[in-house]
Amino acid sequence: MTVFSVVKKRVSPQQLFMLSALLVNGGNYIYNLLLGRILGPEAFADAALLVTLLLVLSFLGMTFQLVTAKFVAVLPQEQWESFRNRIGVLALVIGCVLGAAVFFAAPFLQNILQTENALMFQIFGIGVPLYFVMSVNRGQYQGEESFAKLSISYQSEMWGRLLITLLAFLIVRDHFGVLVSFGILGSLALGLFPFKKLRFNVVRTASPDLEWNKVRTFMLITACYELTQIIINNSDIILVKHFFQAQEAGLYASLALIGRVVYFVAWMFVMLLLPTVVRLKKEGKPTGHILFKYVGYIGLLSSVIVVVCATFPELIITLLFGDAYLSMASLLWQYALATSLFAVANIFTYYFLSLDQYRPIWFSAILGVSQIVLIVFFHSSLALVVQLQILVMLVLLAVQVLYFLSHRR
Repeated sequence: MTVFSVVKKRVSPQQLFMLSALLVNGGNYIYNLLLGRILGPEAFADAALLVTLLLVLSFLGMTFQLVTAKFVAVLPQEQWESFRNRIGVLALVIGCVLGAAVFFAAPFLQNILQTENALMFQIFGIGVPLYFVMSVNRGQYQGEESFAKLSISYQSEMWGRLLITLLAFLIVRDHFGVLVSFGILGSLALGLFPFKKLRFNVVRTASPDLEWNKVRTFMLITACYELTQIIINNSDIILVKHFFQAQEAGLYASLALIGRVVYFVAWMFVMLLLPTVVRLKKEGKPTGHILFKYVGYIGLLSSVIVVVCATFPELIITLLFGDAYLSMASLLWQYALATSLFAVANIFTYYFLSLDQYRPIWFSAILGVSQIVLIVFFHSSLALVVQLQILVMLVLLAVQVLYFLSHRR
């Protein structure tokens, strides 16, 4: 018996995906750390802005990924191909529209976000349709619980972005924002693999109106929730880039990058949570224990990270970014706490989303808008920006827990 066969027998596909997700998150983290080290705070502000836009794009793409995953898990097998083609064509069309909007709005974005040039946004816009098609592709593998193929897609994207960007830095050594956007574009093309071709001559299912009414409803609800994710997870960086000088914005971006490690790890549990809950619901089995398991994982992980950030802030920032970023040390544990609260609240929301219960989405939407309003009116210091987020996330988590308890009763 070979080593590979022993590993395959003893390690489940879910465990392999979690290991792969840890590697992907680690690689993405190294990528951002290298950008911070190479560029310094001021130039890093532009690069971090592109990474933030990529996160915004990932949340939008997640709408298509979750919709595809849910209905692949629910629909009979003979309807999969038709469904996937229709959702894939829709994703491509919406991706082209949004990509064109980013491309032609590049001069405006350069002006309002105070970046070096507009070309970085134009290159980014070209990659938007690729991301949406890639999200449908991943959603099928997620819904089928084909975690090996799903892992390959994430690995290809991560390694492609890391290697292409570093190679571009070595060759050009100038206009780093453009080089980062070029690396993102190349990584999105690589993330399409393994890929199943889309067919544009879509064949309707036997009950198209019934199924597509469900699809449209779930897609609209999911899109609304992903919008709240964008607001909560990225509005602070964009607002700081607008209200503060480039030096401070770069320092804040490094703080956000370190503090968000909790959310990046929580993401892999969401990937496992949704298809598992949908399948158990379809089989008429209880699902509450799945929520408790993942909330426990994220809660334990979050607690460890917050304690470490509070105990060794200077050491962490020096090792990861260098002495130029040390002024952010006192805020590190606070940002980690805000992100941890959001990550745990997020698990509750995705759990109810899997069960077709949508009220918790409104909680996230209201608190997400509240976060923006508070930062817009109260941004006298970076410390205040972080502390406002802690307050908002505490309220959000409390509301989600209270809703869950009332739902259980």
